[in-house]
Amino acid sequence: MCSLTEKDRPIVQLLLNTGTCPRCILRFCCVGSQALYRCPYKDLMNDLKEFLKNNQEKEDMVCFDVVDPPCKRIRLEHTEGPDELNHNGALQQIPSVNNENTAMENSAVKVCNVCLGILQEFCEADFVKKVCQKVNSADYQFTSFVFSVSLPPQLSVRERAAWLLVKQEMGKLGLPLAKDDIVQLKEAYKWIIHPQLSEELGVPADGKSLFEVSVVFAHPETEEDCRFLATACPDCFKPAKNKQSVFTRMAVIKALEKIKEEDFLKHFPWPPSSPKNLCVALEIQCNNGAVFVAGRYNKYSRNLPQTPWIIDGERKLESSVEELISEHLMAEFKADSFNFSSSGREDVDVRTLGNGRPFAIELVNPRRIHFTAEDMKGLQQTINNSSDKIQVRDLQLVTRSAIGRMKEGEEEKTKTYSALIWTDKAIQKEDIAFLDDIKELKLDQKTPLRVLHRRPLAVRCRIIHTMRSEYIDEHHFRLHLKTQAGTYIKEFVHGDFGRTKPNIGSLLNRTADILELDVESVDVDWPPALDN
Repeated sequence: MCSLTEKDRPIVQLLLNTGTCPRCILRFCCVGSQALYRCPYKDLMNDLKEFLKNNQEKEDMVCFDVVDPPCKRIRLEHTEGPDELNHNGALQQIPSVNNENTAMENSAVKVCNVCLGILQEFCEADFVKKVCQKVNSADYQFTSFVFSVSLPPQLSVRERAAWLLVKQEMGKLGLPLAKDDIVQLKEAYKWIIHPQLSEELGVPADGKSLFEVSVVFAHPETEEDCRFLATACPDCFKPAKNKQSVFTRMAVIKALEKIKEEDFLKHFPWPPSSPKNLCVALEIQCNNGAVFVAGRYNKYSRNLPQTPWIIDGERKLESSVEELISEHLMAEFKADSFNFSSSGREDVDVRTLGNGRPFAIELVNPRRIHFTAEDMKGLQQTINNSSDKIQVRDLQLVTRSAIGRMKEGEEEKTKTYSALIWTDKAIQKEDIAFLDDIKELKLDQKTPLRVLHRRPLAVRCRIIHTMRSEYIDEHHFRLHLKTQAGTYIKEFVHGDFGRTKPNIGSLLNRTADILELDVESVDVDWPPALDN
């Protein structure tokens, strides 16, 4: 139950007479009962009329009996709004509503001059069904929803004008009215729409839900309402990329906070005439929060890049690790797009063996989100059966925050490599045996020439923790290395024209080059190992 008191009478009378809808009147009377806003529009209008008819001496307070039936579509007759500001920019005296017929006629506006119909037609069952049809046709999996609404920026201007009018009227009674005392339009709208959407969709509204239903409203007829603010506060309206208009909601709010009340009243008339047309719902959109899948991959090909290899717009190789994994995830999760990340990367000609390299894929706006452990195991098998170039293991759903553990390991953990090395001068087993005794060898690695186009020029200190050599013949040996993450192994072997010091060539005092390189382990303890 919610009440209007005697002090609200002049506000109800004033706003009804200027073309404001019943729900906006409740907002400006600071009524906080959610259930009251959900009452049918006609009932609210009739209750306000009854409130004005009451004898002030006999009744201090009139209480509304709150019921919560479904909203009904109504059609109200349109009447033109009262006169605008006088020539001095002051609020013009609004005719009194002592004559009940005058109040009743003026209250029958088709479109509210404050909310532009948001709290009228767009609270009705027909619009709710339209939203739900859009949601259902998009075929999302969800167990709750959050509802968001984008309102035309000119609503903030009209809201400010109405607040100044009501504040002036309250001032006559010696009562203050702060802007924050008024029930915000978005809040009132969600009070009305949430229960209807919940009932129609069969799931609860939840502010923390990852599934968002959003509606974008526009009102072309009143777009000029904001124009005066550009002259009064030009620094608030600056062109921005990807913005069709400088009159964004945030820019308008910033200008309204800056402009003085007297300057506002000089430029924007109250009451403005009631618009002829309702707002239009430009977009009804659905979006599911991203789902994150992690695992480890092995790469067995020496002709497969980790990510698509494109140079000057031309594709060099037909596939990549990223694509071989993600194409199956995209299909199963029915996502719009994806973002691939991993704990480091290997070159196109480098294999990744052992227990593989940790990776994570962000699936953007997925339609399907409910996967069991068995589902993930089946998906892993599908990926592995699709190509002999890669294999994945430990495929699982993870949280966004958990991915941070993978990134932390990129620089902190160690990696193990196996390199096939060639030397120009003949070697014997004893010539390379000393490498096994070298521990914690410090390198200074200037950014390699081969990656200088995408990495900043810098000298990085890296550590070779251990080495173990395997003699093959006079010009070949295999070197097993355990290194700090981020070490450039190829450059450590051949020296990169002296940009990596020391290097295998300088240690052996001969020219050395690398023929093959394998990553044998990436020592990042993530994601958790599964029973595969």
